[in-house]
Amino acid sequence: MKDFDFSQLQRCSDRTSECKAIIRQSPADFRVTEILPFAPEGVGGHHWLFIEKTDTNTDWLANALARFAGVPQVAVGYAGLKDRHAITRQWFSVNLEGHEVPDWSQFDTEQYRIIEAHRHNKKLKRGALQGNRFDITLRELSGDKDAWLDGLLRIKQDGVPNYFAEQRFGHQSGNLFRADQWFQTGRAPNRRNQRSIILSAGRSWLFNLVLSERIKSGNWNQALQGDVMQLAGSRSFFHLAEVDADIEQRLAQMDIHPTGPLWGRGRVPNSGLSQQLEETVLQDWQDWKQALEKAGLSQERRALRVFPEQMDWQFVDDNCLKLSMQLPAGSYLTAVLRELAQIDDASLIVNTGDNSVEDAE
Repeated sequence: MKDFDFSQLQRCSDRTSECKAIIRQSPADFRVTEILPFAPEGVGGHHWLFIEKTDTNTDWLANALARFAGVPQVAVGYAGLKDRHAITRQWFSVNLEGHEVPDWSQFDTEQYRIIEAHRHNKKLKRGALQGNRFDITLRELSGDKDAWLDGLLRIKQDGVPNYFAEQRFGHQSGNLFRADQWFQTGRAPNRRNQRSIILSAGRSWLFNLVLSERIKSGNWNQALQGDVMQLAGSRSFFHLAEVDADIEQRLAQMDIHPTGPLWGRGRVPNSGLSQQLEETVLQDWQDWKQALEKAGLSQERRALRVFPEQMDWQFVDDNCLKLSMQLPAGSYLTAVLRELAQIDDASLIVNTGDNSVEDAE
């Protein structure tokens, strides 16, 4: 049976072991705000609602909106799941075409409230985000303050490995064990949403393995001959035949990023040293690669590093650190914190098995 030990994935710095902290001792310690790539148009049959919720599950709130508006659940859209054990501000859309517009002011409770309401002509789809802003509080700090500052400055300057975080793989990596069973036996889950979650977890794990090896090799934030590069802040990619001074300068300026594989069918887009490294890392995962291809997924790429924007911090005292940053959609705050310290999540200690998710793709 394959090993799915997330803790064994390579870190950039050994100094993370010197620092420890606890997050989410209360919902107020973990605040997330969604950032849309556009503004609602102000007209149309879909009502877009910007809602602040506390200790409330995203799916549950979507269902509550549907019941309140008297529409089917499919009429409600949202860009992605957000943590239950947090104070989050996120967008929902409700299709009211052919329905009476409810009095939204009657929807508010102590746990959630509508901050903004706008009309738009389309449903809010999954992944339709520019990014998320995080304002978090780390408590019960331990470790030398110089080690904390070294980690914070290094992250702000160099970014972090763009790992898919542990919550991607389910409680105790359960989705990866399900993927391995499916890929070895050929027996897929009956439910479509389960198949989608398991396939996503499988290709995410292969990406993490490649990224871990590139960190170990010291080139996760450098260009290899044959790499596929991604333009920062876009879905534009280009093949890198050779590495030159211009490429190295653009890498240093965070204008472009090397990428790793999201496995699927089709021609492998990288070549040379980059392709050789990936083939070596994934040579024992042929059954997974074949299963992902058979499932109809296509070859895609994902940046190997992510650069937190507007990153700032304040040591309230020796035991408390306030940290804020903005991350692009599809990246994980826990991947950032992993390069800073050993983090214990108080909400998971109390609620074992609660698979919280702090970011959407």
